[in-house]
Order: sequence, then C-alpha cells, then structure tokens
Amino acid sequence: MGSEERSLADKLLEEEEEVEPGGSVRVLQRNLLPSLPDFFVLSPQKGNGRALPFCRKLCFAVGGAPYQMTGNAIGFFLQIFLLDVVQMEAFYASLILFIGRVWDAFTDPIVGFLVSKSRRTRFGKLLPWILFSMPFGVASYFLLWFSPSYTMSWKYSFFWYLMTYCAFHTCMSCFHVPYSALTMFLGGDQRDRDSATAYRMGVEVVATLAGAAIQGQIVGAYHMQTAETCRMMQNGTELNNTSPLVNSLNNTKWAYTLAAMVIGCLYFLCSLILLLGVKEHTGCFAPKDHFHVSYVTGLKLVMSHKPYLSLTFGFLFISLAFQLVQNNFALFCTHAAGLGNHFQHIIFVILVSATIMVPFWQWVLVKCGKKIALFMGLIWYIPPLIIIVTVNGNLPVIIVMAMAAGVSLAVAFLLPWSMLPDVVDDFRAKNPRCLDLEPLFYSFYVFFTKFAAGASLGFSTLCLHFSGYRPGSCEYIPAVAMTLKVLIAPVPITLLLIGLIIFYFYPINEARRKELKAELEGVVKSWEVELEENTL
Repeated sequence: MGSEERSLADKLLEEEEEVEPGGSVRVLQRNLLPSLPDFFVLSPQKGNGRALPFCRKLCFAVGGAPYQMTGNAIGFFLQIFLLDVVQMEAFYASLILFIGRVWDAFTDPIVGFLVSKSRRTRFGKLLPWILFSMPFGVASYFLLWFSPSYTMSWKYSFFWYLMTYCAFHTCMSCFHVPYSALTMFLGGDQRDRDSATAYRMGVEVVATLAGAAIQGQIVGAYHMQTAETCRMMQNGTELNNTSPLVNSLNNTKWAYTLAAMVIGCLYFLCSLILLLGVKEHTGCFAPKDHFHVSYVTGLKLVMSHKPYLSLTFGFLFISLAFQLVQNNFALFCTHAAGLGNHFQHIIFVILVSATIMVPFWQWVLVKCGKKIALFMGLIWYIPPLIIIVTVNGNLPVIIVMAMAAGVSLAVAFLLPWSMLPDVVDDFRAKNPRCLDLEPLFYSFYVFFTKFAAGASLGFSTLCLHFSGYRPGSCEYIPAVAMTLKVLIAPVPITLLLIGLIIFYFYPINEARRKELKAELEGVVKSWEVELEENTL
C-alpha cells in the first residue's frame, strides 16, 4: 500500500515539476525566505521540541467551543424552530436545511484552498482567518434566529432564513477550517497533539452541553406553554380564541432571539481566548526539494491516501447516524413520544453523560488503542436507540437510555478528530516532499461531516413533508409519529453498522502509530544533519 501511494505521489510531483516558472508550483528559495539558506524552507512537521504548556492547550481547546455551541444549537433546535415557531412548510424548511448545509460543505474545501495559499503574516497563516471571520460569524448567527416573519410573506421569510443560514456557515468555515488545521501547528510532538486534541474534545463536549442547555432552557419553557395549549385544545377545553397559542408563539420567538444573543457573546469570548492564548508555530526545517503543489494535485494526493479515505467515509456514515438522531430528537419527543414538555431535559441528560465520559474514553484509547475504543463505544449506541423508540413515551426509561446514548456520543466527539492527525502523519511519512496540505485534509474532513448533516436534515424534513406533517398543528398524526421513530432508530443503526464495517479496514493501529513516530523522527534528524552540513 505504501509503495503504491509513494509511486503515485512521485508521479504527480514529477508532473508538477514540469510546470513553467511562474506556474502554480514553485520551489521556495532565498528571495522568499531571505533569513534561511536557499536550500531550506519551513515545514509543519514538528514544533520547537518542547512539550506544550497546559495553558496553551487549554486556550486552543476553548477555541473549539463556538463551532460546537452554535452547531449543536442549530442541530437540535433549528428544524423545530422553522417548523413549529416560524411555521414554515416542511418542504421549504427542508430546502433551507439541505441547501444551507450543502453550501456549508462546499465552502470548506474552498476555504481550505484559500488558507493554504494565503501569505504568512507575523501572526501566522491561520490565526488571521479566525480573527477576521469571528465578528461576521457572531452577527450572522444572531440574525439566523431573529424572526422577521411578522412583516414578511412566506417567500421573503424563506429567502431570509436561507441567506442568513448560508452566511453563517460561510463565516464558520472561515473560522473552523484554519482552527482545525492549527492542531498541526501548535508545536510539540505526536503525544502533545493527542493531548491537545483530548482537551479540545473535552471542551467541545462541554460547549455542546452549554449550547444545548442555554438554548433548551431559555426556549424550553415557551415550548412547554405551546404544548400545554395544544393539549388543552386536544382535550376539548374551551379557549376564548387562538390568542393563547399566538401569545405563546410570539414569546417563543423572543426566547430564540435571546438565546442567540447569549450564545453569540460566548462565541466572541471563546474566540478572544484562542487568539490571545495560542501562538502558531511555523515548524521545523525541510530540504529545498519540497514543493507547494497546485490545488488539483494536492487534492489528488489527499484523496488517493487510503487511510484518509477509510477514516473519512467511515466517519461520514457515523456522522449521518448521529446527525439523524440529533436533528429529529426534539420532534420525536414532541410529536411521537408525547414528551414535548421534557425534550430539553432529555437532551441535557444526553450531553451531561457525554461530557462525563470523555475522560474515560481518553483513558480507553490510551490503554487499548483508538480503533478498539471506537468499536467499543459505537456498538454501545445501538441498544438505547431501540429501547427509546419502543417504550412509548416512558420518561424514566428514556432518561436512563439517554444516559447510555451519551456514553457513545462521547466517542463520536473524541475519536474521529483524534485519529485524523495520525492520518496526516502517515501521509507525511509517505510523501515527505509535499508542503501545506494540512488545510486540505481538515477541510475535506469537515466537508464530509457537514455534507452528512445537510443530507440528514434535508432527508428527514422531506420525509416529514411526505408523511403529512402540518406546521403549527396540534393534531397527533400516526404517519408522522412512525416516520420519526424510523428516523430515530432503524436508519441510524443501519448507517452506524456501515461505518463500522468501513472502520474495520482502517489500517493505522497502535503498532503503525509507533512506526510513524520513528519514521518522522528519522526524517527530521536527516533534515537537521543536512542543515548542519550545508551551513558550515
């Protein structure tokens, strides 16, 4: 496998070397880096050789909070916001959710390319992207939850939410792609990056909990009022008019706006901590025969790397499974399980359980290896889903199963992002001449994650449309309830099993990780020897 990938890489690089001067490929020489000898360039292989301090790891980890806070608030609540609060037709809501996430998915590779080609400043190449995208991200997130439907027709309302949704995801791509790639530029070695990733995953799980808790607790009380009004209408209780339902709906709209303001402020503060507490390292020295390849050649190299394909497509199916459950859980509780008054508390239980279990799974992956920990954690997700859809709204049982589901959710947070640096190291060991492809690895990884989210949102909302879902209706519709049950258990379980089959063929185990560490240390030592010989 390794020889095949090396031969392909060498062939592509030979083609790039034939490009005329001034083309997309160039050798970095003295005129670009005058402070170095003309046969050396900077490469992010390794940091300064010292262990990363705890403070820097923590500041880096806090930078991952905005993506998870906003993403999970959107994942758990945007669908029910558009359907039950804005009262948009399910077909148009599915268009917004699907188009927005597909747009989001395609912006990531584009941003990854732009980041890789951007000039390095005295603050680094990645941190300026995070700085300048942050204020626009905060503003667009607030506008996404601001409801102008009092004065807009449904057509204008559709375009409002579509444009703000796409604008927010564009800003978040400009924030999150360079942030993800920053993992490889923190300094330190493989163990430091694994430790920083573990801190990041822990903070992101807490951020997920915070985002869902803030959104859920602020808007949950008003959803409870609406559910109670619907229950009274179903029981035949006489109401003077529809004003109680209208008043509770208006209050719910205001609650969503307030929650957006709170999360937006946290987005700003976390970004500030990241920018002030993390220094981007340029890395160590690499020989002159290293190349900056074109976007197309870099894409071919990345997508021909077999460990990356195994990890990415396995993660794609696992993300689809978790996203389907996340996107439909509030609707399932409201329209299928009869627990509309409690769904925000059940979500809180899931996320608390996931937060608590992150240190445990970090210990398991250190003791047993990442691949074994992944299988152990994800298989555990199947029984709770089956029980949740079969107990017919039994709240105590569902809460217990929510705690069990949170155990697997911690694995889905921690393991995929912890495994990606190993894939990048494997690529570096096999293709030591290639430079600056880390943003491509991370951007396409995020691309498939967001594509999974868009596909699951669009698919599930479209299924609700064809099952007869009616926005703002208090009527129990059996076809809608059955559709939600199918979207919560059978479909996610099938996708999860496909992902596990793909991960079975994932080639980087603990033995290979040790080999990678030795190979990369050997490459760095050879560069250092060459540097000493040529500087004498």
